[in-house]
Amino acid sequence: MAVLRERDQAVAEQPSNMSYLDTTADVYKEAALTPDVGLCCTTTPVWAFPGLEVPEIMLQMNYGCGSTVHLRDLTNEPRVLYVGVGGGMELLQFSYFSRNSGSIIGVDVVDEMLKSCQQNLAIAASQNDWFDTEFVDLRKGNALDLPLEDASVDVAAQNCLFNIFEKDDLKKALAEMYRVLKPYGRLVLSDPVTEDPIPDKLRNDEGLRALCLSGSLSLEEYIEMITEAGFGTVEIRAKRPYRVLDPEHYDTDQLIYLESVEVCAIKDPMPADGPCVFTGKNAIYFGSEEFFDDGNGHVLMPNQPMAICDKTARSLSSLNRNDLYISESTYFYDGGGCC
Repeated sequence: MAVLRERDQAVAEQPSNMSYLDTTADVYKEAALTPDVGLCCTTTPVWAFPGLEVPEIMLQMNYGCGSTVHLRDLTNEPRVLYVGVGGGMELLQFSYFSRNSGSIIGVDVVDEMLKSCQQNLAIAASQNDWFDTEFVDLRKGNALDLPLEDASVDVAAQNCLFNIFEKDDLKKALAEMYRVLKPYGRLVLSDPVTEDPIPDKLRNDEGLRALCLSGSLSLEEYIEMITEAGFGTVEIRAKRPYRVLDPEHYDTDQLIYLESVEVCAIKDPMPADGPCVFTGKNAIYFGSEEFFDDGNGHVLMPNQPMAICDKTARSLSSLNRNDLYISESTYFYDGGGCC
């Protein structure tokens, strides 16, 4: 029998009659009452913006695996929903770009986390002259039944929450995010994924699922669930090493390697030939003509890389030209692509 790490063992010993969502709520109740610096392992640096001071307590309660704060999502003072408030750091960061009363909505199911977040935002207000706690509207609510109107926010975000959900609940959570987003709104997510099989015993362990260790899908499955919710464009913005589950500490015969991904899904119309998924592929034309036009809206100039979606990459590859180079996925995409 593998030996769990100390924190993981304590959570795994929760009463078996609790549902996994109850177990999760208990984990984050404790993390709200006593900040747990090692609960998650954020793989993205904390963005430093001019004039923004992030309180130390928010850094200690940064229970995510990446970042959902991307400048190109936050133009024109958007209305932003953030689900799973944590210590409030990303609510503060979103407020930096949208300084209006109630423009940032934070939703959480755990009362203690909402209270801690509110206290942390008050500290942030004392350290940042520009910030007013009125910018943030904290609401008690469930990701599976969001307390928001249809088509009411420009950006919806979650960080290291959706990987906790079992598939049926994940489908509901994605549908709720889609519902509350305005047309062409953006769903920004950060979650662990894995290409390694997770044994059923680990996947069904409610405590390890609550700790974001055993509920991860493969990237392909993750993207498929997002597009099945109706999102017509998906961008993979980053993919980084996250954690390893090893046989010495977990009930597995093989190493399980987890990565964190940062993803943006856009609520635009679904193309007739399926979603556009950008995983960081590029096309380069190196022929002798002035340009290359594939007849489907893609014009490539000689030796000028063009970011393309995976669907277009397959189409161009099928041409079997000896003057076209299609790169592998870099899992980094920052806009500017043609599809």
